[in-house]
Amino acid sequence: MSHDGIGLRAVMRSVAFLTAGALAVPALTGCGSEDPAGKPLAGQDIAPAPRNLVADGGTLHWAVDAVPETLNTFQSDADAATTTVAQAVLPSMYRLDATGRPQRNADYLESAKVVETEPKQVVVYKLNQQAVWSDGREIGAADFAAQWRALSGKDSAYWTARNAGYERIEKIERGADDLEVRVTFARPYADWQSLFSPLYPKDVMGTPDSFNDGARKKLKVTAGPFRLQKVDHKDDEVTLTRNPRWWGRPAKLSEIVLRAVPRDERAAALADGELDLAEIDTETVGRIGLATRAKGKGTSTPLQGPVGLPAHGPAGNLRAADALRSWAVVHGEGEEAADEEISARKKERKAVAVYELQQKALQGFEVRKSLEPAYTQLALNGAEGPLADERVRRAVARALDRKALAQVVLTPLGLPAEPVGSHLALSGQPAYADNSGALGGQDAKEAAALLADAGWVPGGPVDKEKKKGEKAAGAKGKKAADDSDEDGTYIVGEDDKSADDKSADEKSADEKSGDEKEPKDDGGSHHLAQDGKQYANKLNQGGAPAGAYAPKGTPAPGAAAAGPLAKDGKALTLRFVLPSGPGAESLGKVADRISGMLAKVGIRTRITKVSDASYFKDHIASGQYDLALYSWPASAFPATDGRPIFAKPVPAADGSLNVEQNYTRVGTDQVDQLFDQAASTLDESESRGLIRKADSRIWAAAGSIPLYQRPQLTAAKKNVVNAGAFGFQTPVYEDMGFLKKGAEVSASPTGD
Repeated sequence: MSHDGIGLRAVMRSVAFLTAGALAVPALTGCGSEDPAGKPLAGQDIAPAPRNLVADGGTLHWAVDAVPETLNTFQSDADAATTTVAQAVLPSMYRLDATGRPQRNADYLESAKVVETEPKQVVVYKLNQQAVWSDGREIGAADFAAQWRALSGKDSAYWTARNAGYERIEKIERGADDLEVRVTFARPYADWQSLFSPLYPKDVMGTPDSFNDGARKKLKVTAGPFRLQKVDHKDDEVTLTRNPRWWGRPAKLSEIVLRAVPRDERAAALADGELDLAEIDTETVGRIGLATRAKGKGTSTPLQGPVGLPAHGPAGNLRAADALRSWAVVHGEGEEAADEEISARKKERKAVAVYELQQKALQGFEVRKSLEPAYTQLALNGAEGPLADERVRRAVARALDRKALAQVVLTPLGLPAEPVGSHLALSGQPAYADNSGALGGQDAKEAAALLADAGWVPGGPVDKEKKKGEKAAGAKGKKAADDSDEDGTYIVGEDDKSADDKSADEKSADEKSGDEKEPKDDGGSHHLAQDGKQYANKLNQGGAPAGAYAPKGTPAPGAAAAGPLAKDGKALTLRFVLPSGPGAESLGKVADRISGMLAKVGIRTRITKVSDASYFKDHIASGQYDLALYSWPASAFPATDGRPIFAKPVPAADGSLNVEQNYTRVGTDQVDQLFDQAASTLDESESRGLIRKADSRIWAAAGSIPLYQRPQLTAAKKNVVNAGAFGFQTPVYEDMGFLKKGAEVSASPTGD
């Protein structure tokens, strides 16, 4: 779990403040005939093909962000690549289908069901009799028991990052025969299907030493369609090969090579033949689209494009530079400058040639797109400052047009631009229901009324005699980090000048911005939730008059309320912190739109870009922000996985604040109780109802505002099948491969 390394912050609230528990919550939908869960907004895009059309053999080169530091998914530094390896080489009792629902994995499990509820819940697993580890030993009760003991939380010698569900188990024993595993729970557990996926062998889970160190760099014993051949940190590769002891449908591929390639280098790696499959950014989407259109027209790729090369090409410029040098030699002056010009033109010509070759190679790829099982949210830090007042948080939420924000990111990609209506599930998942009505939609008048009720009024007195480094009414930050030479910081909403009103001089002062100096590490190092994993988002646009923090000529994106809102001599300015790394452009656009919407109700935003490395550690996890954009994954087991994200922070023994993964610091006892009830209710319908009720309370507290489901963009070689943008579904590794030569895929593939 994550813990807040900073001191406890008192959150003072008047008895007159609205509380989440006192707000009216709409009646839960579910009594009618229409399922509120709906359907997934976008299906998976994996070029499905029947196995009889998939070639036997071949190596799939698949991009990952980094070679995993550990192969143990239950350790704190596990990442997405750790999960990919585990899915391919280890047993999972359940895996997710295309709607995000858990389905029994028949390769390992013939059946699993609750056989008793009184006096204790008992689940009996009947294992596939062919299921064996790669060393020939049968998968059995000893493996289940070893994993339970390691993850139960009773032995602190095991360095576990999570133990949710395992702590509820009372005992594990052999059933009627070696193929049966009998699990008895001390307390009822609704999400029991989340357990033992993945399942590690007892060799890994049996002792603290083997758990802590034995599975970090190698997995000697596996039981999946693939086995781990090597982890090569020197070449940044993980190699998986067919498991000769696999009893299921044999893997079509001979090898899967997971190659660490930075996202901004993937277009070149795809073009150079180093990758067959890779998640990509929108710039690479554009390049592949440009290459595809050029091929369709039978023309060469134009020079202008995402890389910003000149439309006229460098050849004429090089000839002009040669002529300039000849003149310089004759006249005895400017020869050095002419040589520099020739060198620059040669480099440009080489760059153009490389770009054209890459574009031609990219014609062999296509973009497969869906919606990732994760959503981007606007987080509101409720620990201190104006946002400690629930009325101000609700005003921020009521100022937002979430549909318009979704359109900024998803419409250009041709994906459904629907705002997310739940914190705990996504459309199509069983627990989903649009509970945003508990907070209400965009309403500028209501937002203004909430702000006025909280004491923030237009035209109020503002203390202008602030020393450099002193903040407006926002979350406390580090003076050295946040206020020294912040070229990347600007305020939105200080005046009414629009972009159309800029003078010629202001327009020429275009887009100057830079990264904030990175704060020193204050010891607040935290592991982020898997896929709250690397989920942070991005910034940058104009927004403000020429002020203490604004680059000259940066406009406000829209007209603000008449006069600044102020209270107790302080202007209402919220610190909006965003990362600045590659791929941040779309999030920057979202941040700009949010700032413009808030400016219209009189809330100013002080936008600051920080390095990706410090974004979560030094800002989100340590509470050094007012507003932020980052993402959370959707879970098939929200009662278990949602609780630490929205649990009410509690004081720790050392005086710090234990926030678990609730980085907004906003929570209520009632929400915690609803999670506990949902996790302990074995009636699936009742549990879903409790989850939806908890979600309504989370909406009402206005600590986080779900915006949109994240786009999932994957570049795939055109003959790669059964792989791409997977959406909710767990990849089926044994079916991935390359289409046979001359084969054509039908619209409705069938198995062999």
